[in-house]
This record gives sequence, structure tokens and C-alpha cells, in this order.
Amino acid sequence: MTRDDASLRRFLHGLPGVDRVGAEARAAMLSTRSVKTTAKAQAIDLAIRMVDLTTLEGQDTRGKVQALASKAQRPDPGDPTCPATAAVCVYPDLVATAKQTLGASGVKVAAVATAFPSGRASREIKLADTRDAVAAGADEIDMVIDRGAFLSGHYAQVLEEIVAVKEACARPDGGAAHLKVILETGELATYDNVRRASWLAMLAGGDFIKTSTGKVQPAATLPVTLVMLEAVRDFRAATGTQVGVKPAGGIRTTKDAIKFLVTVNEVAGRDWLDPDWFRFGASTLLNDLLLQRQKMATGRYSGPDYVTVD
Repeated sequence: MTRDDASLRRFLHGLPGVDRVGAEARAAMLSTRSVKTTAKAQAIDLAIRMVDLTTLEGQDTRGKVQALASKAQRPDPGDPTCPATAAVCVYPDLVATAKQTLGASGVKVAAVATAFPSGRASREIKLADTRDAVAAGADEIDMVIDRGAFLSGHYAQVLEEIVAVKEACARPDGGAAHLKVILETGELATYDNVRRASWLAMLAGGDFIKTSTGKVQPAATLPVTLVMLEAVRDFRAATGTQVGVKPAGGIRTTKDAIKFLVTVNEVAGRDWLDPDWFRFGASTLLNDLLLQRQKMATGRYSGPDYVTVD
């Protein structure tokens, strides 16, 4: 792909337009699908394994991150069959704390970078932010695109910045942190823009495309995620490369999570029903998943003190 605005504009604006009414109607239809009890139990465990347990507040402390990382490894200390989450997502300065607490558990450390959540900083600062997080041990980097540049049609600028951040994810051992590209869909205004931004991020080498920072509303809506799932499906058909999807922000209940999993299965396909290819960015979802899991195991709901207050 030529890295100039004219070529990118022709390509991105040549993508099929999104039928807004059709996308919203299909998302609404998929959200009504019923799930049998056995399938629900499997879906809950899968959703737990897909959670990026997240704390991104100015008041975050080392103690809070240590507690969150411990919870990620053993979400339900009273039930050793409960799976661990996929990752813990923190600010770059707390990566080392999360990494030390998680040890060899297999739970990944994700770090938000590139002047999260606004993305308003020079490229040099964004790259330094990324390199610092990788040097501290981050397994994954969640970057934000420059929405102002994208909405102004400066597509080459956005693409080049993603490429540069991807290069900054390299580690001295020859490996690299996986790159999740946050589109901040709540600021993109249209489904067509969501599709274009998704393709732009994938063309630039993003390993995942992510809906939101969680700081802007609306965040991870089902129709927006459906459009992004269509994009990764079509991108794999066109290029042979599979890219993951991460809805983040506003997904709080087991019922919501299952709606997303049904949509993944129906739109992208079963290949994406895996933590390597689909994640939930969430801080409160895990607790509801645990309460529902306990309900299915015992036949009754536990009190609110069964789960920790994160």
C-alpha cells in the first residue's frame, strides 16, 4: 500500500459503505439469540479467559495493580477450576509492578501508550512512551490513533504513526509486543469511518483493532463491533492475515459478553473465539462473570462480598 493520502483515500473510500440500518438491525437480532445452559457455562469461562482486566485511573497505585494482577491469575480463589484472565492492562509506569506480580502465570501485561487516552503528543513522545512500556516488560501495547488526523483525511500520517509504534514494540531478544490499535469509535461519527479506520490500522500492521479507550462515550457498542468483525474477516480473506478485535468500555454483564461472543461467531467465525483473537477490555465485567459462574455451579447467587471491589 502506497503511503500517501491520495492513494489511501482512494482505497479507504472505495471500501463498501456500511448499511447503518442493516448493521444495527443485525446486531439487535444477534443480541436476542438464546444460549443453552451447557453452552452458557462454556461461554462464561471463555469470556473470563478473554478479559483484559483493566485499571486506568490517575489514582492507581502499586498496591492496586498487585491486587488486580493477583485476581487476574486466580479470579475465584475458592474455585481452582476457574480460568485466569488474558491480561492485565495498566499505565506504562505500572508495567513492572504487574509483571513482577504475574511472574510465569501466563497472564499477559498490556500497557496503554502513545499519550493515552487523547493521543495529543508529538510522535517522539509517543514512541518513547511505547519503548518505555516494552522495556518494562509489556507483552502488549494498546495505542491510540490520532483521531484529529484521521478525521481530517490525513490517512498517511495515521498509517505512518502506527507503523512507527509497531516498530517501537520490538524487543532486544528479537520478539515484539503485540500492538492493539485503539480507534476511539465514539469520536469517528459514522460506521463508514469505523470500517476505514479498521482497515487503515490493519494495513499498518496492527495485531488487534480496539474500539475505545473507555474514556469516551459511546464506547464498545455491538453494531460498531460487528462492523469491525466484518473488517477483520474481509481483511483475512483479502490478505491471509488474521487480526484480533477488542471491544472496550461499557461491557459490564455476562449477558452483554455473551451477546458479543454470539456476534463474533456469526460474523467473523469460530477462529476468532479465542483469547488470541478476541478480548474484552473491562474492569467490572469479570465480577459479574464470576457471580454468574457461581450461580450455575451452586444454583444460587452469592452475596456481593463474594467478589472483590476493584
